[in-house]
Amino acid sequence: GCCPLSPTGAQTTQLLVQPPWRPAVLWDRVTLTCQGSGTARATSWYKDGKCWWQKGPERFTVTKSGTYMCDRRGSGHSSHIHVLNARLVLQLPVRALLEGDTVTLRCRG
Repeated sequence: GCCPLSPTGAQTTQLLVQPPWRPAVLWDRVTLTCQGSGTARATSWYKDGKCWWQKGPERFTVTKSGTYMCDRRGSGHSSHIHVLNARLVLQLPVRALLEGDTVTLRCRG
């Protein structure tokens, strides 16, 4: 099984999504990358809150909808990302937004 999740306090692990839009949708061929200062060969992936892939790769292309998160021993666990299998979706860029920012939304189907 997977190792227990690293403590949140040490979190420097990031979960990157390509293409950089949220929510992510399966038909976009979504690639997730786990980045952090921890050991690359100790990347564990979680899907829907359960250990899914122990000692997995840093990067993979998603083939099933769900909520994903990664953990790298030494740098903690990432935030999570939802990957949907939706026919129609309103997306916004994956970046921090502040009040007053101009934002481009995408309606796709």
